[in-house]
Amino acid sequence: MTFEAERRALQRVVAVAGLVPVLGGLYGVLFGQAGLGGGSVDISTDSHLRYLSGLLLGIGLLFWSTIPAIEGRTSLFRFLTMVVALGGLARLLGLWLTGVPSLTMLAALGMELVVTPLLCLWQIRVANRAGEQVPPPLPDP
Repeated sequence: MTFEAERRALQRVVAVAGLVPVLGGLYGVLFGQAGLGGGSVDISTDSHLRYLSGLLLGIGLLFWSTIPAIEGRTSLFRFLTMVVALGGLARLLGLWLTGVPSLTMLAALGMELVVTPLLCLWQIRVANRAGEQVPPPLPDP
């Protein structure tokens, strides 16, 4: 696969994968705790869920911001991956402490601890290949 084809493929995959945090975050912002179903809504829990959903939305938008020049956004991509993976580790701890959550939450865990780190490794590969595309500087006369 050529560099440009791989770059475009990564951009497309990040665009699609970015739908998860953007739509999930937007849903949480708009519907809060009531969007999860169940019984009565605790105002403080609802507020906290909406805040965290706003952060999730922001993470998705920041991932999308890397798309146009994805080969040059390694630092931001790594930072966002670290944030997502830390959230995934917290979710994994919750699984151990409180039990197995819904299938939706398990899918989110897979995105956080598997898909996002793999995308980060792919972004690093594309960034490294981009560096190989730059011709060496001309020697001084």
